[in-house]
Amino acid sequence: MSSLFLVRHGQSIWNLQNRFTGWIDISLSRQGVIEAQQAALLLVDEHFDVAFTSTLLRAQDSLYEILRQNRYCAQYVRVHEQSSEWYEHFTATEGDANELKIYVTEKLNERYYGDLQGLNKDWASRHYGAEQVHRWRRSYDVPPPNGESLEMTAARTLPYYREHIVPHLLKGESVLISAHGNSLRAIIMHIEQMTPRQIMDYELATGTPHRYTFNEDLCLIEKTIIADPVNETSP
Repeated sequence: MSSLFLVRHGQSIWNLQNRFTGWIDISLSRQGVIEAQQAALLLVDEHFDVAFTSTLLRAQDSLYEILRQNRYCAQYVRVHEQSSEWYEHFTATEGDANELKIYVTEKLNERYYGDLQGLNKDWASRHYGAEQVHRWRRSYDVPPPNGESLEMTAARTLPYYREHIVPHLLKGESVLISAHGNSLRAIIMHIEQMTPRQIMDYELATGTPHRYTFNEDLCLIEKTIIADPVNETSP
């Protein structure tokens, strides 16, 4: 069996300010740090074989908080997508066998919100019209001006998932992904075989880990939303 853990980053400063964030590299809020610490507590006894994150600070900081508290992660190393060959240019030692590789990729970045990035969502609703902003936010295939729809986000996220993450799952490994609401929803839609309507109505809370357990053929056995360190809830 293999396990996939999905964690949406803790609250960011712009989440707190109700602004469209997208690819703007904004930091966690104080509450976001607390949420990352809470996620770390929920995952403290999980053994991860490999981790993936986006190029954005809020996802990476959430991941590092999880790994700092993890009982089994003594050391880790970042492997950047566009320069991964640099990592291999050294002589491995016995201790390197225990380091956790963190793969950093733009493919797991949040949905690019284009002209909406940085705007307050309430202001945008007044400026563009509430119905139009709702369509941009909640339709599957309608992108905001000069931005991405969820369909477009899935078009970059899912090939990466299949090519770089699935092979680890097929080997029976435990995989951790710290990323964003929309890139993770694309993966969830694929795993759970949701319709566009179902995934657009799906809420992924910040700092709340999802665990997917698969058999050796990568058929989904169980999904668990880890909401409490003692009592876990399954939908």
